[in-house]
Amino acid sequence: MSFLARLALASALNRRWTLGLTLAAVALSVALLLGVERLREGARTGFVQSVSGTDLIVGPRTGGVQLLLYSVFRIGNATNNISWVSAQVLGQHPAVAWTIPVSLGDTHRSFPVLGTTEAYFTHFRHGDQRALSLAQGRPFAGLFEVVLGSEVARALGYQLGQGITLSHGASELSLAAEALTQAAEHGDKPFTVVGILAPTGTPVDRTLHVTLESMSALHLDWQGGAPLPGLKIPAEFVRKFDLAPKDVNAVLVGLKNRSDVFRMQRFVNEFRGEPLLGILPGVTLDELWGLLAVAERALKAISALVVAVGLAGLVAVVLAGLNERRRELAILRSVGARPGDIFALLMVEGVLVIGLGVVLGVVLLAAVFTAVTPWAQTQFGLALGGTMGGTLPAAAEWPLIAAVFAAGTLASAVPAWRAYRLSLADGLTPRV
Repeated sequence: MSFLARLALASALNRRWTLGLTLAAVALSVALLLGVERLREGARTGFVQSVSGTDLIVGPRTGGVQLLLYSVFRIGNATNNISWVSAQVLGQHPAVAWTIPVSLGDTHRSFPVLGTTEAYFTHFRHGDQRALSLAQGRPFAGLFEVVLGSEVARALGYQLGQGITLSHGASELSLAAEALTQAAEHGDKPFTVVGILAPTGTPVDRTLHVTLESMSALHLDWQGGAPLPGLKIPAEFVRKFDLAPKDVNAVLVGLKNRSDVFRMQRFVNEFRGEPLLGILPGVTLDELWGLLAVAERALKAISALVVAVGLAGLVAVVLAGLNERRRELAILRSVGARPGDIFALLMVEGVLVIGLGVVLGVVLLAAVFTAVTPWAQTQFGLALGGTMGGTLPAAAEWPLIAAVFAAGTLASAVPAWRAYRLSLADGLTPRV
């Protein structure tokens, strides 16, 4: 270590409490900057991976974003449906490996109800190609059996074997309003909870899952969104009717060979049976995320401001301490130190504080994210970044670290330049 570095270290140790607070501020600023960036990237990754392994989503001819919102995120309503015959034709196409029909419309205490088939539990993927798993129970196997998402079970306190009833529509009603709307409730056809899914951090957690036949059974004595006057078919008699669905809202499609995706999309968009639309989930998710770019920029701006405040604190502390150090610097000048040496001394001190602050910030971030990553992944679907389990910064974070270090170095030049201009006479002459 050079003499100048040893001198800078000794001077910093002599002012360790003041510089320690500055060091903590820089470390917290760096940790917050990298943490916000990692959360932003994790939120984007989790958002994009709300559905994975699905090559196409097929629905009625409408907007691609709208189709994605109601089929994956359960947001909004379908303007039209596709016939069950068309859904079966899609499933029989030579390029198709599997299909998952999706039927929405009913709710339970503001949570959406999804009608589907057993293929949903076999083929649906989320995150990094993770399959659905059951925390308790089993998938549905017949009429009036329901599998709950983890958030539904947690929020409502439901257990296996519990009986519940579904409501027709009313997805935007509050709980109080829904309780008053008895006419919309399928109270004569209760369901039994047979399974509870493990947390996924996706809309699956807020969804109740039933069979398509169950959805048909619920609406045997309904027409046009309202119960038929004077007609009530008890639950024990519904099996005597044809419960095959007449239509569904959308179909998730997995292909045998992903290279066939554009050919299959063209087949769907030119389908002669009825007007259909096929979208690529990844492309449409990117388009949807682009609409949220303002929030991304706001997060970046907030974290940059925090770093700026931390660096401003460093400059303020060093500048405030210059008046106390004038005699020290003057003595150094008197024993032969040149103005350039004084400049270099303060620059070295500033770089040491910035360097240690960056290192401590990275270590702090690694400790926090190592602890919370498994919980964030299961509860919120956040695929938090970093390498080696989040203990090291990801490739995209290194430029941010370099930028903070460079900005800190430039900030250190302000008090160093001020000290450079202090004259020997100014340091030795007492002020009146």
